[in-house]
Amino acid sequence: MPGTAISALAEELVRVVGKKYVLSTPSSLALYECDAETMDVARPDLVVLPRSTLEVQRVVELANKFSVPFTARGAATGLSGGATTIYGGLSIVLTRMNRILSIDPKDMVAQAEAGVTNLAVSHAAAPYGLYFAPDPSSQSASTIGGNLAENSGGPHTLKYGMTVHHVLSTKVVLPDGSLTVFGGRAKDKISLDLLGLMVGSEGTLGIATEASVRLLPKSRFVETMLAYFPSVATGGQAVSDIVAHGVVPAAMEMIDSVTLNAVEDYLHMGLNRAAGCLLVVELDGPSESIHVQRQIVELVAKENAALSLNWAKDEKERALIWKARKTSFGALGRIAPHGYVLDGVIPRSKLKEAIERIAEIGEKHKLTIANVYHAGDGNLHPCLLYHRENEDEVQRVMLAGRQILELCVDLGGTLSGEHGIGIEKVHEMPMAFSAHDLEAMTWIKKAFDPRSICNPGKIIPQLKSCGESGMRPLLRHKLLTGC
Repeated sequence: MPGTAISALAEELVRVVGKKYVLSTPSSLALYECDAETMDVARPDLVVLPRSTLEVQRVVELANKFSVPFTARGAATGLSGGATTIYGGLSIVLTRMNRILSIDPKDMVAQAEAGVTNLAVSHAAAPYGLYFAPDPSSQSASTIGGNLAENSGGPHTLKYGMTVHHVLSTKVVLPDGSLTVFGGRAKDKISLDLLGLMVGSEGTLGIATEASVRLLPKSRFVETMLAYFPSVATGGQAVSDIVAHGVVPAAMEMIDSVTLNAVEDYLHMGLNRAAGCLLVVELDGPSESIHVQRQIVELVAKENAALSLNWAKDEKERALIWKARKTSFGALGRIAPHGYVLDGVIPRSKLKEAIERIAEIGEKHKLTIANVYHAGDGNLHPCLLYHRENEDEVQRVMLAGRQILELCVDLGGTLSGEHGIGIEKVHEMPMAFSAHDLEAMTWIKKAFDPRSICNPGKIIPQLKSCGESGMRPLLRHKLLTGC
């Protein structure tokens, strides 16, 4: 945007949200140049922080008036660059919209604004014995709007599903500034599932400003096991065998030895450093059912050469086990300053093969790959550790990442289980989708956003060359294409 246009737009935005909530200085904009996927960096021209749905509408109307692209942003915990303003323009930050509007314990529904954190919903519902099931590792920071945009999951996705399974309705500001509501409190099977289309669309079809979400009753009985295995392959086989025996745990999470040792260096909780991997299995439900499932899980673990296994004795021990899992990515910062977290999905039966081949890719590119798995549903999170100032290393990371995603697709899986496509995997979309599939997605995008100003450049490949159509220069384009 020309400087005069930026100034004119800023003046009008100030009239909508107040001077304090329009940011334009270089130091302020630098704070909003990426999300948790730090490889792709692009500063917005302006940052605006609305307080209400009406203010979001007015901001979007101004974006249309000035023909400026805009991108919604929550807590920026996303890992695919979904909130990165790769065409500049406006970053519309929704974190001030943080009110829980209601908790209905009878219908088991919470209504919240987009900037409310995931965990805050569960805290508000806790006095009624209820909680919000989707639990991404970033749940203490990630927002409901971001959860909807990315269709977030988490460790308990295996049994309880993704965000889309827990959203009843959402209020949406469409790309032209108009307002609509998708879904409702009552089940609706007589119309097009526009709510299902919106959840997981990564902010490319509109901006969700409020949502009504389904709450679940807390389980009366929960058992959490921590087991060690000699290798990731043996642990992975145990995961497949547990489900093959008819047990569907609430969660099955695995971390490899690299991650395990980083966590132990951080938490000093007495983890077995000699183990090849750590497996967490959580069971919930009626006590009689848990008793039977626990016996099966123990039997399968021993059949797969488990080095040891222990069940949490109380809530304190259970919380410590989950702390080891949920702080794993942060702990990896002790090994390298940057980590590129992938998000491929493979059939659970292919877990052992995938693990072995990812290790081969790491060796080929001379990279350290730490692995964290939502093992129960085949959602892999290889974390490629690197130093951003080393361009050769960054290039090897991107090449290895592309090969890992290609491996996931070849094994019958797909590109993402919960992090989304964003800009990170946009050029890999043809691996998983045909030209006709991508064309159909483009039609949907054009139906909602004919001007292509609502989070442009995400999900659907559209550029013939880097830098085309005003896109900010990105490091991945420079290193992979030479642009």
